[in-house]
Amino acid sequence: MKKYILLAAVMLSGVEVSFLISCSSKKKSNPFLKEGTWRGVLTLNDSTGLIIPFNFDLSNKNDSISPSGGGEGGGLTITIYNAEEKIAVNEISFLSGADPEKTDSIVIKMPVFDSEFRCKILGDTMMTGYWINHSRKDKNVIPFTAVYGATNRFDCPEYKDNFPYDGKWRCVFSPNQPDSSHAIGVFKTSGHSATGTFLTETGDYRYLQGCLFGKYMLLSCFDGSHAFVFHAEIMEDSTIWGEFYSGLHHHETWIAWKNPDFKLRNADSLTYLKPGFSKIDFAFPSIDNPPAGEAGKKVSLSDEKHKNKVTILQIMGSWCPNCMDETLFLTELHNKYKAQGLEVMALAFEKTDDFEKAKRNVTRLKNKYKSDYDFLVTGFQSKDADKALPMLNHVMSFPTTIFIDKKGTVRKIRTGYSGPATGAEYSKFVKEINDFTESLLTEK
Repeated sequence: MKKYILLAAVMLSGVEVSFLISCSSKKKSNPFLKEGTWRGVLTLNDSTGLIIPFNFDLSNKNDSISPSGGGEGGGLTITIYNAEEKIAVNEISFLSGADPEKTDSIVIKMPVFDSEFRCKILGDTMMTGYWINHSRKDKNVIPFTAVYGATNRFDCPEYKDNFPYDGKWRCVFSPNQPDSSHAIGVFKTSGHSATGTFLTETGDYRYLQGCLFGKYMLLSCFDGSHAFVFHAEIMEDSTIWGEFYSGLHHHETWIAWKNPDFKLRNADSLTYLKPGFSKIDFAFPSIDNPPAGEAGKKVSLSDEKHKNKVTILQIMGSWCPNCMDETLFLTELHNKYKAQGLEVMALAFEKTDDFEKAKRNVTRLKNKYKSDYDFLVTGFQSKDADKALPMLNHVMSFPTTIFIDKKGTVRKIRTGYSGPATGAEYSKFVKEINDFTESLLTEK
């Protein structure tokens, strides 16, 4: 049998990740990665023990792992857990090492987001390597280790008496700094377990999960884009002092006070049309059926498809976890009301100038949620969203959602998104948007 062996080495942010790839028509033997619960750890600082941990289940429908990889039809599936969230991962492939007859490396591509794990397989109970976030240009490679059988998320000691973190807290991130911002912390504990999220004026921090021990709380999240860890300590004056880390690229402190009545600014007041404007105007290419290497047909709100229709315009990016949550919601809303005249259109602001790459990333999101509405690639990156839509005062959040009536008049602009991790806030949001959409559809 012919065999072709080559050394593949990739430089990623100063870290060289090498794999010896063997292509052979002969069937390879594979390690049997144990099925069950694993603990994954992203290490931010090895010397201080700063980590972002999460748990996942591994299952293999076949008796042995296919050397050609899992893919959509493969047997290997990983399910990542963040509190109530379950993320199914099945874009998995395998590489061979020095022995071309034996698989010893695994590549795990995250769904929706442009990130992946590249790891060596050490026996059947351990993987070690890197998580690579391709949507970032720097500080995007983080050491990763996964161990079978560890069901804990953090290594937290058990205390008989834990401080009361439950409830709603007024939070300030980066206190006493020019860029300080407000948020609402919502936490729920049960014994030594803790879950929660933060609501901000630009979106929520999605599903956080961790532990409680004495006056301390630890929470983390990993979803393929977000890699978050929060440290919290209740002080003698009953305030919380905390630290927040987002991967290797961001760190800030935060402080919180128990306050069930605290509210953020009205999300419908932050982004608005500049004086003299009542309508949105643009023309951007669609991701649907363009020739290879070319942008698709340009689409605008003035097209026949949108005449006498209610349109929801979604300003988003495939790299944005809140946009992922909103895409699911808008897909369900569109399916519910499209027969009554509702159209939805997404304007994607991708972190690349390459149309083909942007199209691939956005198409993955659209296919994931079976979204039956138009997705356009603006050609602008998120920092340039104001240039793409100069009639708006400022695009301060992804997503931003614009509601347009049958006459083409902008009726509401919603900044940010309160997703399902926010519990009661999400239920309130769903009812509000459904009611508002129905009211627009019944107008003459």
